[in-house]
Amino acid sequence: MMVLNMKAIVTGGAGFIGSHLVDSLMNRGYEVVVIDNLSAGSLKNIEHHLNNPKFRFIEADLKNYEAKWVNAFKDADVVFHFAANPEVRVSSVNPRIHFDENLLATFNVLEAVRNNNVKYVVFASTSTVYGEAKVLPTPEDYHPLEPISVYGSVKLGAEYLHITYSKLYGIKSLIIRYANIIGPRSNHGVIIDFINKLRKNPNVLEILGDGTQKKSYLHVYDAVDATLFVFDKFRETSKEYDIFNIGSEDWIRVVEIADIIVEEMGLKNVKYEFVMTTPDGRGWPGDVKIMLLDITKLKKLGWSPRWNSREAVRKTVRQILGKEKV
Repeated sequence: MMVLNMKAIVTGGAGFIGSHLVDSLMNRGYEVVVIDNLSAGSLKNIEHHLNNPKFRFIEADLKNYEAKWVNAFKDADVVFHFAANPEVRVSSVNPRIHFDENLLATFNVLEAVRNNNVKYVVFASTSTVYGEAKVLPTPEDYHPLEPISVYGSVKLGAEYLHITYSKLYGIKSLIIRYANIIGPRSNHGVIIDFINKLRKNPNVLEILGDGTQKKSYLHVYDAVDATLFVFDKFRETSKEYDIFNIGSEDWIRVVEIADIIVEEMGLKNVKYEFVMTTPDGRGWPGDVKIMLLDITKLKKLGWSPRWNSREAVRKTVRQILGKEKV
């Protein structure tokens, strides 16, 4: 559905998921303002929009509440808050980075939303807020929420900030809990890591953990499609806020991801070396070893993923290797 004459702010819009979201919003006819400090994102991801009169880019740091970016929220219809430090591993060695980038920045964004009377906020949260859930697949109403990483805990804190701002100030907040999102433009994660390692040494692949880690993976094209689908549905309701899982309906083991990458790179007899960073074989301290989201709530609205986890991984690998058109 084409939506014209709407203004959207996309924080982190030069990043991985954010830039794909920007592409879809521009295709819908939105006026789009991207705010990004380019710490994780790249201008290359959005350069094809720079000469479009309906597009504006502001290089700014959301940790600093300043008119340079706050004034851009004026007359906005929706803010897609996707700016964050996405590296879960970072939080185990330098937790302040995630506090500042993912929680302090969220507070500043919500203040800009409140002070400019923006009606809607869509927040990119994460499956890590569930911690090591005892119910799999895990539904949105699962409790208790016990994150095992600082990344997960500050994302959960940011969720509660959104909920409170909805109740206090009438802001309509849509919270999206993403599974592992993969695809072109990503610059971190297991697929990029394995490809880079194999390019350096095609004979040996170092794998963090015991390789049995099992998680849900969703292609970024599906992730963005689902996000905008849910946002359209959310706008039709009178809810203060809502929460949705967005992911695939299956999972894949890390060692299976390695197998797909080795196959697509045309390599033979690659030796896997497992590096045990924790006693129970997870990738690093704070890594959730098994994750699968329940997307029943999303499916009941009429949306389903086009690719399962294995298909999404293979498609991503082929896109990164240049074997499939992006």
